Amino acid sequence: MLYVRMIFLMLIGLYTSRVVLSALGISDYGIYNAVGGFVAMFAVISGALSGAISRFLTFELGSGADETRLKAIFSSSQAIQLIIAAVITALALLLGPWFMAHKMSIPPERLEAARIVLYMSILTFDINLISVPWNAAIIAREKMKAFAWIGIFEGIAKLGVALLLARAGSDRLVLYAVLMCAVALTVRLVYGVYCRKNFPECAAGPRWNGPLTRKMFTFAGWNFIGVSSGVLRDHGGNILLNMFFGPAVNAARGLAVIVSGAVGGFVNNFMTALNPQITKSYAAGERDYLMTLLFKGSKFSFYLLLLLGLPVLMNTPFLMDVWQKTVPMHTVLFVQLMLLFVMSESLSNPLVTVSLATGDIKRYQLTIGGIQLLNLPVSYVLLKFFDAPVWTVPAVALVISQLAFFARLILLRGMVGLDARLFLRKVYANVLVVSAVSACLPLLVQHLLPPGWAGCLLSCAICVLWSGAVIFLLGFNAHEKSLVLDKIRRRK
Repeated sequence: MLYVRMIFLMLIGLYTSRVVLSALGISDYGIYNAVGGFVAMFAVISGALSGAISRFLTFELGSGADETRLKAIFSSSQAIQLIIAAVITALALLLGPWFMAHKMSIPPERLEAARIVLYMSILTFDINLISVPWNAAIIAREKMKAFAWIGIFEGIAKLGVALLLARAGSDRLVLYAVLMCAVALTVRLVYGVYCRKNFPECAAGPRWNGPLTRKMFTFAGWNFIGVSSGVLRDHGGNILLNMFFGPAVNAARGLAVIVSGAVGGFVNNFMTALNPQITKSYAAGERDYLMTLLFKGSKFSFYLLLLLGLPVLMNTPFLMDVWQKTVPMHTVLFVQLMLLFVMSESLSNPLVTVSLATGDIKRYQLTIGGIQLLNLPVSYVLLKFFDAPVWTVPAVALVISQLAFFARLILLRGMVGLDARLFLRKVYANVLVVSAVSACLPLLVQHLLPPGWAGCLLSCAICVLWSGAVIFLLGFNAHEKSLVLDKIRRRK
């Protein structure tokens, strides 16, 4: 169900972004991404608490907690999110207008529209923040069918917004921000109705539980470091691009985020289904099963991205021209670098989940968060003092992603007994060999293919078939090959 959801949302999302960019224009589209990125930076606070909520709900389900305990966690999480929403709104309203007027590159005639976008983005952010406990309950209960259907509904609603925007005669940037806020509110109500009807703990209203809340805040406090580093890397980097290069580069990065998100979404779905299993297996003390999930989860996540990402990497210029009527400068390079970044991060996703499952994350977050926090200062120094090119920001993120991966392996050796050397041999070395061999044939034949649709389709077919064969022959062990062949025989 998650893959049905992803395919549907990917197709709708790619078409929706085309319509929105065409309707808004490059400048307004860049403004929306830059202003929305400023608001999203406040997710550094909410994201830490969201991770705490998901971890506590899933862990308690894995350890067999009773309904009273689950209700206490859920009601406390609602109270926490309401307080955080109020704090973030106050901070954003105080800092946002000043930051836009004095630090961001926005045409003077669009400042008023950008201010309205800021207010709508804050409200949308608050709505999504308050929805976190409900989303966490669905995923912790592993009700992926409901999660998929609600996601499909949200995708259709956003498509409707894009089609309406294309026909609008008023200020389209303002209208887009207002309609996206309305979609967020509608989805929030749907989540609420479903959860209250199906999960007993969700019937509890917001309530402050002193000891439990303190425990969640302690966990969230250390998680704050890791979440802040990710937010500053993504949205802080977007603001740096606006400061040094202007809204057009924000538009290029915005399109790259959509493409990398569409491809990476397949792995996100895989991890959405896998994450509760990792946390529950740790809570139940099933160490062998936990290690199996970590090794296979990292490897299979990467291979899913390789199958989907390699055709895009090989045909990025043509695909961008087909997708968008007007392709902003630097879009192709941004897409390729961000796809490589997503592939790098896919190796770490299961490792992040198991680190949070332990609950003892102080040393982990200080180390990994400290490494990832280097993204913003390193990028700023290179742009400011070395006149670095526009692709510096995603390139720095890619390099630091690899440094953080190796640091995670070392830390998890002590946290959960992960055999780092075995992981490097069985997973990391394996994906490097498979990636290199998978890229060889497409690179050799790329210049021989005809231009246009025929060449693109042939290239994509070669990438998928060749990389699929390499993954099966070199990437899978004997047991995994036997499992795949058995599944094929059963299908036949």
